[in-house]
Amino acid sequence: MKKLIVLSTVAAPVMLGAVWAAEAVKPRDLPRQTYMPVVIEEDFQQIKQQDTATKDKSMQRQRELLETRYDLADRPSEAKMSGGGKAVQKGVRVKLPKGVTWERLGKMTPEEIKKKDLFPMGFRPLPHTRHPHGGQVFPQDQIDEMKRVEQRDLQRFDVDFDLPDHLTPEFPPPIFLTTRPDLGDVSQGKILSIMNYYEMMKGILTPVQMEGLRLLLTPFPQQQFNQTEDRKVNEPSLGVTCLDCHTNGHTNAAFHLDPDTRPQEARHRLDTVSLRGMHNQQIHGSKRSLRSIEDFTEFEQRTAYFDGDHVIAAKKGVNLPDRASQVVMMAQMQNLFDFPPAPKLDAAGRLMREEATKEELLGEEVFNGKGTCGQCHIPAMSFMDQQMHDFKLERFYEPTIVSDQYARPDGPIKTFTLRGIKDSPPYHHDGRLLTLEDTVEFFNVVLQLKLTEEEKKALTAYMRCL
Repeated sequence: MKKLIVLSTVAAPVMLGAVWAAEAVKPRDLPRQTYMPVVIEEDFQQIKQQDTATKDKSMQRQRELLETRYDLADRPSEAKMSGGGKAVQKGVRVKLPKGVTWERLGKMTPEEIKKKDLFPMGFRPLPHTRHPHGGQVFPQDQIDEMKRVEQRDLQRFDVDFDLPDHLTPEFPPPIFLTTRPDLGDVSQGKILSIMNYYEMMKGILTPVQMEGLRLLLTPFPQQQFNQTEDRKVNEPSLGVTCLDCHTNGHTNAAFHLDPDTRPQEARHRLDTVSLRGMHNQQIHGSKRSLRSIEDFTEFEQRTAYFDGDHVIAAKKGVNLPDRASQVVMMAQMQNLFDFPPAPKLDAAGRLMREEATKEELLGEEVFNGKGTCGQCHIPAMSFMDQQMHDFKLERFYEPTIVSDQYARPDGPIKTFTLRGIKDSPPYHHDGRLLTLEDTVEFFNVVLQLKLTEEEKKALTAYMRCL
């Protein structure tokens, strides 16, 4: 099977038609790199000229990769996201190798799949659009709105967002607060910004919460958004805010690279997770090494904004929030963002039989039974278990260099909450799964569940209720 692979400094690929193919790469072949370059020899205009000259090629490469892996068509379902204005996309979007069906793949052993190289490319790590540079990339909706309300520019000159709008969360998303469930959505159909947060939240938040929200909406320098010569924006920048990615305390599908891995080739793309339900989560960060939302907030500002490199952070103007007077307020505000209503669930997270359809009830049965989903996504614990799990994807494929990324197995990842999951596409930690149907097929293969077509559809219908 041909793979969409591109030139890299690590592998020596050969041309096969319109795509690149490369041999499997071993960890020892990767460069021994920990620190990012501190001293930049070129000036800003030179760097910008080089980056803009390669932008079209980078975006074309990513489009070809996405189109090879996925069906990107707009296929809305009848289900709506919590704001009611955007349809949840339906259907399996991951493309299979030629001659393979999902039924056949689901019956094969990991050894067979690996030997015949049949593990779908859409199930493997999704590279950053410009992996050697990485960094935060925002969807156009967020870029346009910040320009309008704050005159702040989040548009990079070297790369654009890569997924179609219909495969991302609704914008702007509704806001639900744990302290005022009686108010429902308090967003007023607006995006929270430093310009309007006080007007929107006066009389709803306490002074401490209001200060926390102000800090979450205050731009601070970040690796690509600052004043240095290697920034990726036209003008010197005040930086980015926490809620530039976690729009309205949710997510807008902005992506970057995890700060916890080296070398650069081995880093995973990181999809922005929702802050909804943060009050019930106990481990945080891309490798889940942080044990409180306060730790996460401080780490994010001090190092994660700078690719996990505190040396670079000092150079670019790191914000060092005070633990007692700032971090705790930011954490308290993050803990207020609640899940959207789930009218078919009871207080224990179970479907109410009088409200659910037969298909949804079957999905719940599969979820807690044959599908084994409920073992990790525990309904009574906000559909998570506060644990890390390793799916051992090395059983299914050999690592290769794909678009300058070392496409390796994931290792342990945290169980993400499934509450409100229909609002948070794309799925998995790097956004490689575009729909809930893709997610069902992924786990059916990886966990060897052998679900029937009826059980898969029922499981999807059930998750849309959560």
